[in-house]
Amino acid sequence: MTILLILAALIVLLLTGMPIFAALGLSSLAVLYLFEGKTDSMADTVFASLNNPLLATIPMFAFMAHIMIKAKVVDDLYDMANKLVGHVKGGLGFATILSCTIFSTISGSSVATALTIGSTAIPQMQRFGYRSRDTYGIIAAGGTLGILIPPSGPMILYAIVTDASIGALFLAGLIPGLLMAVIFAVFSWYQANAHGETEKQNWPGARAVIRAFANSFWAVAMPPVILGGIYFGIFTAAEAAAVGAVYALAVALLVYRNVSLLDLWDCTWQTMRTTAMLFMIIAAAALFGHAITIIRLPAEIMEAVTALGLSQTGFMLVVMIAIFILGMFLETIAIILITTPIILPAMHALGINPIWYGVMLMINLELALITPPVGMNLFILKGITGAPLSEIMRGAFPYVLLLIVGLIIMWVFPQLSLWLPTTAGFGR
Repeated sequence: MTILLILAALIVLLLTGMPIFAALGLSSLAVLYLFEGKTDSMADTVFASLNNPLLATIPMFAFMAHIMIKAKVVDDLYDMANKLVGHVKGGLGFATILSCTIFSTISGSSVATALTIGSTAIPQMQRFGYRSRDTYGIIAAGGTLGILIPPSGPMILYAIVTDASIGALFLAGLIPGLLMAVIFAVFSWYQANAHGETEKQNWPGARAVIRAFANSFWAVAMPPVILGGIYFGIFTAAEAAAVGAVYALAVALLVYRNVSLLDLWDCTWQTMRTTAMLFMIIAAAALFGHAITIIRLPAEIMEAVTALGLSQTGFMLVVMIAIFILGMFLETIAIILITTPIILPAMHALGINPIWYGVMLMINLELALITPPVGMNLFILKGITGAPLSEIMRGAFPYVLLLIVGLIIMWVFPQLSLWLPTTAGFGR
């Protein structure tokens, strides 16, 4: 009963809008004080959690994203995608999903993807006859790809909590991410043609397409450089973050030449803020993991799994349903940091691959971004457009069903997520 009260108190604190690190820290402090009568272990736990070389990837990937966004590479990306398929009836939705997919590999953030691509694509799509709700659905769903396609911030946090390989997770998310992008794009094309309202753009000509590809080359080349280096063992995930940061800086300063010293300072400042926030969350999550170990919560879950005789399938079904429900109310990072330390021992006991589970978790968290009442991408779109939230939710609903289909596909065919990291030598 005490354990349930502590978890309930944590969730209530999060629902009040309290910062994640503060809610986790206060809950952990209460547990340590109640069950140990002292809080001496807090400093050692925080130091151990932050004394991790993997954390170096966070500021470098964040800096890479801020630089590429500041350089306005999204304009060239969308122009390239639009010129490539925009002349096909319903092709503008295809172009938007393609832009979201590529931009996800730059931003590592679903919210940033929805905000940046949405600001560019929504007026264009509406101009060519797309229904407003369909437009909102495409952007909301396309934005979620930022959480699955590497380099994903939530994937890095999951890797740190579970001590899994970031490189393996990045490679594991690539095929599922591309598969979901294809599913979204095909549905957007079907939806546009079914309503018969969208207009075709004029074919700009091969020369214009080639020019658009040339303009966006350096942005499109970034994912192969980073993921290719990890796959072929040229550098580790931490080194890939450094390569990405240097690459983004070189592209911004030498190719686009639209980033000033003041812009660099702003990118550095934003990177510092993002990193400090995430480090506080990671430290608080470590305290929470330490606290729940003291009250034997993971051990009790193990005993419950054993007593109920749950198989891998049964356990995963319960966990996925629980995360889906939590996703309606909590932010994605909070879900990762609350649930993962609790279920990790049971996962190991049941032989569940943490890389495969990580991909399943990311797809489930994609659902959290577009399911009410706390779907972040829904509120981002409301902020961009000022449209009624109900209309945005109706547009996003079909993509909720498509993500559930994607989750089932990854469940039935785990090799879709495990093949790339296996062939790259992870886990051998």
